[in-house]
Amino acid sequence: MTAGPRTRHLRESITVCLAVPMQVLASDGLTARCAAKGVERDVSLFLLMDEELQPGDMVMVHLGHAIEKISAERARSVWALYDEMLAAADALGDAARGA
Repeated sequence: MTAGPRTRHLRESITVCLAVPMQVLASDGLTARCAAKGVERDVSLFLLMDEELQPGDMVMVHLGHAIEKISAERARSVWALYDEMLAAADALGDAARGA
């Protein structure tokens, strides 16, 4: 069974928002400087006010807000999954371009 034009269009137009695992570099209690894959960002800690976060801790960041403290192991597994997704998207793009 092949995808029809409508299915193909839906697949090409789907956009999702994902939380990104980041490592806390420094924190003042309200915001943290976090890093992931060489990118640093200031992140709001408002949603994790009850968590004690230290440099080296891992958090899931969505739209500039830390939403969950996670283990380093979970952060690695999430990045492994995201890397697979990016590789698959690149392969689909290459195939569509005839590369």
